[in-house]
Amino acid sequence: MLRNIGIGLGVLLAILAVGAFWITRDGSRVTAEGNGTVALESGTYEAFPLPDYAAKVVTDDYKSYFVEVEPGIKIHVLEVGEGYPVYLQHGNPTSGLLYRQVAAELPTEKMRLIMPTMVGLGFSSKVPASEHTLDNHVRWMSAALRELDLKNVVYVGQDWGGAIGMGALMNNPDLIEGAVVMNTGFTAPEEEFELSSAHTLAATPIIGELVLENLVAFFDQLKGAQGDPDSLREEVSDLYGRPVIESGNAKAPLALMRMVPTGPDHRSTPEMRKIEAYARTLSDLPVELVWGMKDPILAKALPGMKEYFPEAPVTETQAGHFLQEEVPVEIAEAITRVVSKVQEAKSGAAESGSEAPGEDG
Repeated sequence: MLRNIGIGLGVLLAILAVGAFWITRDGSRVTAEGNGTVALESGTYEAFPLPDYAAKVVTDDYKSYFVEVEPGIKIHVLEVGEGYPVYLQHGNPTSGLLYRQVAAELPTEKMRLIMPTMVGLGFSSKVPASEHTLDNHVRWMSAALRELDLKNVVYVGQDWGGAIGMGALMNNPDLIEGAVVMNTGFTAPEEEFELSSAHTLAATPIIGELVLENLVAFFDQLKGAQGDPDSLREEVSDLYGRPVIESGNAKAPLALMRMVPTGPDHRSTPEMRKIEAYARTLSDLPVELVWGMKDPILAKALPGMKEYFPEAPVTETQAGHFLQEEVPVEIAEAITRVVSKVQEAKSGAAESGSEAPGEDG
């Protein structure tokens, strides 16, 4: 009998070991293929026709294309409009489509809205979990901005799009001329802290994969971070979830949660310190803050963001974490005001005979 029990325990342990290996596998690279080309002033790019479920939520004048930043690493870009360039960066686990409602409220005859999707999400390339590092994401997005040969931008960022977008601009000096910042953070931690219970769960080896990649429908849970849960009904969460799940590599959301620096020894902290130092140099730019005060994760980060931009007007809203889905009008109004301030400053500099930064862009 004892022998049979031992055999049973051995089999059980073997099954558990195989299961642990399977759920913690690193994942493989998945690179989407486009069809046709998109011609821009900066060059010709691989076009990516959006699937029907995504195409129906944007207008026909949207451009959809890939920028290959490294061999096999393609960043999917959506853009619409012409005129002054506005760089809009989403975070985890969404895509450039997060800004579709904001874009609908902006004068696209005067603004070129550029909405890239982070590697691992949306229709961008998928990579093994181990390649999701802050250094990599900053490098990839930096390369995308360089490839597009932009001369100046107003930057709009939220969630991981805050630090990654700011890091990409840090590596492209003199590009940023103004900003709208929403529910994000740039500060490198000086001591251990817990961002949220969900992030603590995600950081737990094996358990994180078991729960967030296997037991829970991750993208269906996003509505819990909203002021109005109906703003992320199923067809909206599908915009973000389907490309990731159907790719066969759904490692990014968990990996990006684990990428959040939660202490001075975290692997993201050194790069975050650089981003923090850079962000502190921008206090003289036209900046506005738009914040979702019902965000269960980052509503509390607003006082810290005010320290970076003490003169910035603040629009507090009753939105949650993905405030682009809830208050697109307020965000668009802030973008319009910042772009107007940038252009007025340039006009004033031109009239006085001096050259403003980015005058030729």
